[in-house]
Amino acid sequence: MKVEVEKLGPASRIWIYQNYQRIAPEKMEALKKDLDAFVSEWTAHQQPLLATSQILHERFIILMVDESYNAASGCSIDTSVGFIRQIEEKYDLNLFDRFTFSYQKDGQVFTVPKDKFAELYQSGEIDESTPVFDTLIRTKGDLEQAWIKPLGKSWHRRFL
Repeated sequence: MKVEVEKLGPASRIWIYQNYQRIAPEKMEALKKDLDAFVSEWTAHQQPLLATSQILHERFIILMVDESYNAASGCSIDTSVGFIRQIEEKYDLNLFDRFTFSYQKDGQVFTVPKDKFAELYQSGEIDESTPVFDTLIRTKGDLEQAWIKPLGKSWHRRFL
């Protein structure tokens, strides 16, 4: 059952999928409709999930579920992964590469492979204070407070 993001509490569970580049503007409207349709019908053991989706910075697709209403089950999570794989193919995205890292510089978001990220650090292009996106966070509260953090305080640091 689709709800507005504001109606979900801070403990709501989230899954973040990042694309390696901006999602083309001409794909955004149709993609949002597909995401809305999915969360509207998403269930766990035939019980509706209180859920929503967002696209942030034109590259991050986020699914959210308020598990105080109905908990997401293994099967419902598998269903969402299958849906995201369909979206990935339909819109020619790359949403499952966990070895790409996103960071902000001069008000823009960049996503690069792990090796390039390390090179940027070694060259001084990015540093300990560079804002990075933590795609491993688990709750809406984390999204609001800890999604973007300095590289020096992030798990990304261990790959340098």
